Amino acid sequence: GVECESAVQCYTSIKEQIMSVQAQQETRGFQAEVTQLMELVAKSLYSNPEIFLRELISNASDASDRLRREALSQESLYEGDGELKVQISVDKDNKTLILRDNGIGMSREEIIEHLGTIAKSGTRAFKALLEKKDQDSSELIGQFGVGFYSAFVVADKVVVCSRRAGSEPAAGVEWESDGKGEYTVQNREQKERGTEITLHLKDSAKEFLEEVRLKTIIRKYSDHISLPIYVGEEQVNTAKALWTCSKAELGPEADEQYKEFYKHISRDFEPPLAWAHNKVEGGKLTYTSLLYIPSRAPFDLWMREHRRGLKLYVKRVFIMDNAQDFIPTYLRFVHGVIDSSDLPLNISRELLQSNKDIDVMRAACVKRILGILEKMAKEETEKYTQFWNTFGEVLKEGPAEDFANKDRIAHLLRFASTQTGNAEQSVGLEQYIERMPAGQKAIYYLIADNYIAAKSSPLLEVFRKKGIEVLLLSDRVDEWLVSSLQEFSGKPLQSIAKGDLDLGDLEDKESKAQQEDQEKDFSVLLEQIQKQLEGRVKSVRLTHRLTDSPACVVFDNQDLSGHMQRLLKASGQEISATLPILELNPAHVLLQRLKLELDAERIKPWANMLLGQALLAEGEPLKDPAEFVRHLNNLLSEV
Repeated sequence: GVECESAVQCYTSIKEQIMSVQAQQETRGFQAEVTQLMELVAKSLYSNPEIFLRELISNASDASDRLRREALSQESLYEGDGELKVQISVDKDNKTLILRDNGIGMSREEIIEHLGTIAKSGTRAFKALLEKKDQDSSELIGQFGVGFYSAFVVADKVVVCSRRAGSEPAAGVEWESDGKGEYTVQNREQKERGTEITLHLKDSAKEFLEEVRLKTIIRKYSDHISLPIYVGEEQVNTAKALWTCSKAELGPEADEQYKEFYKHISRDFEPPLAWAHNKVEGGKLTYTSLLYIPSRAPFDLWMREHRRGLKLYVKRVFIMDNAQDFIPTYLRFVHGVIDSSDLPLNISRELLQSNKDIDVMRAACVKRILGILEKMAKEETEKYTQFWNTFGEVLKEGPAEDFANKDRIAHLLRFASTQTGNAEQSVGLEQYIERMPAGQKAIYYLIADNYIAAKSSPLLEVFRKKGIEVLLLSDRVDEWLVSSLQEFSGKPLQSIAKGDLDLGDLEDKESKAQQEDQEKDFSVLLEQIQKQLEGRVKSVRLTHRLTDSPACVVFDNQDLSGHMQRLLKASGQEISATLPILELNPAHVLLQRLKLELDAERIKPWANMLLGQALLAEGEPLKDPAEFVRHLNNLLSEV
């Protein structure tokens, strides 16, 4: 009886173990986007498959950085092994390439989340860019954080074994997939922490079984990763943090090394436009900064919820990515590294916000970045044009955000102008002032929904007649820019779409006398039109800003412009509508004839037509287009 009972218990135990293992093993389908993404990645890297190694090494480096950061408060995570590295080996007999790191590792939940699904909002943008025929898509892989899937370009099966630092050996996990829609996950015993990736290489990828080929790729893409990378027993990369080296130490290849390091930290594979490497010693602070201006915008430049900033190190120990407190929002395109010898190793994002040393370093970083741009604008105008076309709209946020540097930023701004005759934003405020005629006291500008609307505006007519330059603004940020930047070098910025037109000394005495006579001559007509348009306009008055058009609308200086009202409504904000001022051109034949009309009922359709066409020219959609067309057709039939 005892033996029987013992056998039953043994059978039950074995059955429970089998059921437990079966529960731990599961086959899952990839998220639909992942499957599509792998197909796109495979197509995009068809002619440049070596990219996969760069991506896997970069991921291993990130895993080691995360371990260092978490170990600052929990040293036991090192598990007695603090020498972080990447080990690469090949097995020619089995056609496998193995890449192993002893970084943070992954739990079962993390491996499913990171390798089986994609939750990043940039994925759709990535896919859209990949599908563009003229896009060098191999350069986008790392920038969008989907580099792991490049492994399937060279492998027909990928096995990932991992254990998160600090967990038990029994908490290891194995992930396996052929990249064709499904993957398998199961628990496994794993003594060492970290991640091991085994690539079962395709016949077309046999070149990656040759160590010489692997070493060449590593030196090309990953030389400055501050983590030793071994192929067999040989360390291939220099593994020295670039920012800790002087230019003399880097030697004649310094520029190339700076460019390659930029590509590593930014996941951008076009070289930067410019960079600044500075070391500050003595005084209260000791720190090094290496700051880069990219040559192209990241996909998430306008996704304001995305974290951006510099990589922060303390005494060469990685602390955090995207340390936002060192860079203001209007410089969010800047990449780089800052390494402090004075900050505590356990500093958090919250402490960064209240640390006075951070304020000092932030001010210095901003000063250096603006210095790079000032030098570029002065000495390398073509390169600055490239920068402005890429990041100018972001830099325009600066005057509102950074009062201390408002004047320096203002010197860097560029605008389209009536002087150039094209949409290119190439005119600086200094250049505008140099061209101002004697007697002009203000910098004139016009904001419209787009460049075509701006350059075609009737508000420009008198300025063209007198040869006065007007800046044409059409970026969404321009309304906020001019509200913060109200003067430059002692000259006020004045909108030609707001307030009375006052050209000051540019007006001749004869014109002023004529204007006074016309005010009296048209007083009755103005009253009648004002009455017909009551509730639709703030007032009706004569203007001398028009030479060809019969009418235009403007707004009072303290009121929201029509363009600003449209922007706020489009963003979902509720605003009190501001009525426009209808201005009429007394010299226009239409107004001359209308002045002779005595029948108020006949004036009404003309008043509606004049207001409608003025609103359309300003960019305002009509509330009742059909009614406007009826009025217009009736008037045309009478003519």
